[in-house]
Parts: sequence; structure tokens; C-alpha cells
Amino acid sequence: MNSVMDKSKLLDIIKNKLIDKIQKFEQLIEDTRASNNDTKSSMGDKYETGREMLQQEINNLQRQLNETLNQQALLQKISPESCSKVQSGALVETEKGLFYIVASVGEVICDNRKVMTVSGESPLAKAMAGLSNGQSFSLNSITQTIKQIW
Repeated sequence: MNSVMDKSKLLDIIKNKLIDKIQKFEQLIEDTRASNNDTKSSMGDKYETGREMLQQEINNLQRQLNETLNQQALLQKISPESCSKVQSGALVETEKGLFYIVASVGEVICDNRKVMTVSGESPLAKAMAGLSNGQSFSLNSITQTIKQIW
């Protein structure tokens, strides 16, 4: 994996995943609001509980949307430049796989390789933070060694 080109490509894949996620949350919120308005006009007090549940669902979706928007904002600050130690923006290879410390959007495929994206706040990122090539860390009784950092 040559560093700068692939990290740029990887960042683009992650940015697109976040855009998709944001659009899905916005659509879900809009759909849920529309169904909430439908119950308001057609039913009385009997459906107050249903409306409250829909409002809680909207609040939950709004919270998830805000988290995703925050991830997107953090992603804008990430540079595709190579890193010498594990930090935000580092692409880390261990014997267990490739981990990109940017935003948590799950597994992505880049150049036919699986890359697990993790937030800088995740236990895995915290366990690796500040380490360099050849250093090991332990998480959940599993020890991994850093093979390479981009």
C-alpha cells in the first residue's frame, strides 16, 4: 500500500460513507416527522403516547445525525500525510488487519483490502495511541504488534 495516494482514496471513501449516513438520518427524521403529523391530525388523546414515542425516535435520530456531522467535521481536519506514530489520521497495520483512526464508519474496502475505521475515542485507538512500528499493545487480552503506520 503506497501511503499518500491510498490514504487520500481511503479518506474519500469514508467521506462518502458519512455523506450517505447523514442523508439517511435526515430522510428518517423527515419520514418520522411526517408520520407524527399524520397521527396529530387524525386521532385524539389515545394516541398521545404514540406521538411521544415518535418524538423520542426523532430525538434519537437527531442525536445520531449530530454525531455523524461531528465525525464529518473531524474528518475535514484529517490529512492524508503519512504518520510516524499512532494518532488521529494514522493508518495502522497489525497482524489482525488494517485500522484507520479517523471516524467510525465500519469496514471499508480500498484497493481490495479491508480497512476497519475506528474513532480516535475508541478503546482500540486509545490502546495504540503514540506507539510506533514494532511496538505491541493489548486490548481485551489480545496482544497485537504494529507492523506499519502510514
